[in-house]
Amino acid sequence: MSATDPGSDTARPTVVPFRRPAPAAPPTRPPRPAEQEPIWRELAGRVLRDERNRQHRTLGQVAERAGISPQYLSEVERGRKEPSSEMLASICGALGLTLGDLLGGGLQFIRLGAASGFGPPIRPTGPVLMAAGY
Repeated sequence: MSATDPGSDTARPTVVPFRRPAPAAPPTRPPRPAEQEPIWRELAGRVLRDERNRQHRTLGQVAERAGISPQYLSEVERGRKEPSSEMLASICGALGLTLGDLLGGGLQFIRLGAASGFGPPIRPTGPVLMAAGY
């Protein structure tokens, strides 16, 4: 009998190498669709334009009250100009908004997803509770 024969008195056990199991890969998330962060000037312009339209006011009316040209206000609303904080405060004042209102309006667009692509804002489909001011 040979040394590797199981019936032999001199048989050696078969050596099986110990292998640690490979570490489990962390769960992977499916890739998100590429979403472009909105640029602040475009977001602010969208909020300002929406508020002006909500008030049924013209570019000329708001620009005159803010002390700027209608062309400049139009460029701000379209996100083409980066207005200073003083200019934003002036435009907001002409619309009866605070800078906090402007920031809150921008946040609302981001949360609703309306800022991506700047299409029509997403409106709730269910019942909406409207607060009445007295």
